[in-house]
Amino acid sequence: MLRGIIVSDTVIVVNTAVAVLAVVVLIVRFRLNPVLSLVIGAVYLGLTAGLGVTGTVDAVTGGFGDILADVGLLIAFGVLTGAMLHHAGAIERLVSALLTACGPRGMPYATAVTVSTALQSIFVDVLLVISAPLARRIAPRIGDKGLPRMATALAIGLECGIVFMVPGVGAVALAGVLGVPLGQMLILGLVVVVPTVLIATGIMSVLLRRGWWDPARDEQEPVAAGVPAGAEAHSPDSAAPDAAPDAGSAGGRPTGTGSPDGGGAVPAAVGTTVSGTARRELPLALLFGPLLVGLLLIAAGAVLDAAGITHPVIAFLGEPVIALLLALIGTTAVVGVAHGRGMVESAVSDGFRESGQILILTGVGGSLATTISDAGLGEILGRFFSAGTAAPLLMVWLIAAVLHVAIGSVTISAITAAGVLAPVAPVIGLAPVLIALAAGAGALFAIHVTSNTFWLLQSLLGQSVRGTLKTCSVGVSIASVVAILVILPLSLVV
Repeated sequence: MLRGIIVSDTVIVVNTAVAVLAVVVLIVRFRLNPVLSLVIGAVYLGLTAGLGVTGTVDAVTGGFGDILADVGLLIAFGVLTGAMLHHAGAIERLVSALLTACGPRGMPYATAVTVSTALQSIFVDVLLVISAPLARRIAPRIGDKGLPRMATALAIGLECGIVFMVPGVGAVALAGVLGVPLGQMLILGLVVVVPTVLIATGIMSVLLRRGWWDPARDEQEPVAAGVPAGAEAHSPDSAAPDAAPDAGSAGGRPTGTGSPDGGGAVPAAVGTTVSGTARRELPLALLFGPLLVGLLLIAAGAVLDAAGITHPVIAFLGEPVIALLLALIGTTAVVGVAHGRGMVESAVSDGFRESGQILILTGVGGSLATTISDAGLGEILGRFFSAGTAAPLLMVWLIAAVLHVAIGSVTISAITAAGVLAPVAPVIGLAPVLIALAAGAGALFAIHVTSNTFWLLQSLLGQSVRGTLKTCSVGVSIASVVAILVILPLSLVV
């Protein structure tokens, strides 16, 4: 009898590994769309784990529907709010304000923190295409090694924000897969992301200043999107992200598969901008005010809930769907007053195009996670882990890191790693939010040539491939390690 259980457990573990490996091979080797690859992996696992045809279909469709029921509107509201801010030119003005407030020396740190927190509602490729020309223009003003320091800060801030900071698409998706209250994810994500980006940016600044950067080999003429090499883009709005360099050009790149975190080809819809002059120049605080109020409401609701305090008004307004809805309504009103209905309609159109692929990918990530859970992997893995949390968290980090090296998508690797070990949480009493954070940290490791973020940073900031491997690959990998070191002590109190 005991041998039968061991064989059964082994079959489930092996088939889970085969399903995950199959997803990686389909995406990387056969260039199959990640959505189809994840569904195929989930179906294979369900059938081989003994769920049967009906059980497998129920797990795939139920997982898809359950996660979108939890986070679908949140993702849509967040992306639409970000599209409004992008069209209103809020990012350019924010960077100018940061430069004035922080000074040249503090600009890399201010950039990393701001990009990883306040700007995470903006679709990552749009944010990168807007901010890269700004970073390039600021670089000469911040002193020695200005270009690589700004490139590193931008890479670290962009990628860390995706997985740690609500409403970043990775953070919201991870919260949905693991059933983490969004307020809790927001607060603990903020606790992790701020020290992570500051420490990682500081470490990289020391390395770059001590001779690790060779301008002759690590820099090249920047390629503004849509502008020939050597031509300077005078406005971030002139750069369209779908013009990443083709294979064979300077810094040529392989064709990607497409993902919401830049782990593939850039969506054609990203970056469309309405030209024109604002009716009036509104204060920057007013543009970002509705989003910040929404996030504060979510945080307040989480704090009161943790303290056991019940307040019906805050409980209602602090519900993530309500809070982000209010943020979207407020941002729409502000942008409408400043720029008119035409810009609002264009922003909404872009936002819907951008959010579509994110919603579908998040849903199929939930399908795989549910199938893994229904297969009974949680009970099996639970017998291999003690009540201590360090080993499971390090295992989540390692699985996500390996998947990211193979696939090249931060979001896909984080969701898959979280789905594999999510069933362990109730068995050993591990807080799901810790699994979410650890999966996000691991998914940051070794961003390389399979990532669209890598190639956009290379071309738009005027780095060679060798230089981008330093600023992006090494810089974000350092952030990945720093993040798990920050997360491990949290397991003692969460």
